[in-house]
Amino acid sequence: MAREFELCPGRRVGGDQPCFIIAEIGQNHQGDLDIAKRMIRMAKDCGADCAKFQKSELEYKFNKKALERPYTSKHSWGKTYGEHKRHLEFSHDQYRELKKYAEEIGIFFTASGMDEMAVEFLHELDVPFFKVGSGDTNNFPYLEKTAKKGRPMVISSGMQSMNTMHQVYQIVKPINPNFCFLQCTSAYPLQPEDVNLRVISAYQSAFPDIPIGYSGHETGIAISVAAVAMGAKVLERHVTLDKTWKGSDHQASLEPNELAELVKAIRTVEKAMGSPIKQLLPCEMACNEKLGKSVVAKVAIPEGAVLTLDMLTVKVGEPKGFPPESIFDLVGQKVKRSIEEDETITEQAVENHVKKVKC
Repeated sequence: MAREFELCPGRRVGGDQPCFIIAEIGQNHQGDLDIAKRMIRMAKDCGADCAKFQKSELEYKFNKKALERPYTSKHSWGKTYGEHKRHLEFSHDQYRELKKYAEEIGIFFTASGMDEMAVEFLHELDVPFFKVGSGDTNNFPYLEKTAKKGRPMVISSGMQSMNTMHQVYQIVKPINPNFCFLQCTSAYPLQPEDVNLRVISAYQSAFPDIPIGYSGHETGIAISVAAVAMGAKVLERHVTLDKTWKGSDHQASLEPNELAELVKAIRTVEKAMGSPIKQLLPCEMACNEKLGKSVVAKVAIPEGAVLTLDMLTVKVGEPKGFPPESIFDLVGQKVKRSIEEDETITEQAVENHVKKVKC
């Protein structure tokens, strides 16, 4: 079983701990601080564990030509990609305000550090853990510097290969043991045939000493619930207040009713995972008493007869007698009294019967 670690103060992940649910607000706030606060409140009200944003120091994430590139998409907030990103980027003071608000209402707050300087700021902001977005998972110098900060890490794996993920593990593990991998496919929205949930199992086998999770960009909640049933211990989903808003992530995001439904479904599935021990449960006793079958006499059996299989059958009997699985054990045993046709075979009717104890 994957080891546990404390991802946030008082909240462990891995092992038998409940799935940690991250509501990824990202930049779906439209660059509006009030909307961002409404989304944090929504994440809290829907039962998510953490509200997460994306922090960039643009001159460190993009080169000049990338920022100057014309951006004519219907989702654009400016004439160039730089203008677009600046519209959506909150200042340091605004991040401090958002973190304070999250703390006041009782939900964990963090962000993906989209470049090394953003990580420096988030470290100063004292976020509980660092989220490494898929675009930086193969950025090995970034990973090493982030790991050395000593905070827990959640590392997405979109666009990466298994070989790269082994390298990531080898870089991070000796520096900082408190991290987990999320299976992720970087497409928005993500089609079911490209989800590849079986990678969760592959990660669990390849990295048995860290928790494994899932970051989903699909529509709906079914695939994310399935990921948790497969053992995902951290789940991240993009959220929005309105899928029709301008922005490329909204279509792959969950609206409040969907997020609430997802959280409820996950908690139900976690209860349903239960125990690996198969046994008759107390809740089944009523059904067993009403419909559980017993061995009964197929024909009239005289006193002293030695039971053969053709004397016996299985029916719902009154009173209860030997369970069906005992029918072969009864063959060859002698009866102490006559038994009528269709009568339940009971222990009292069988000579020298020793009741077998079920293990």
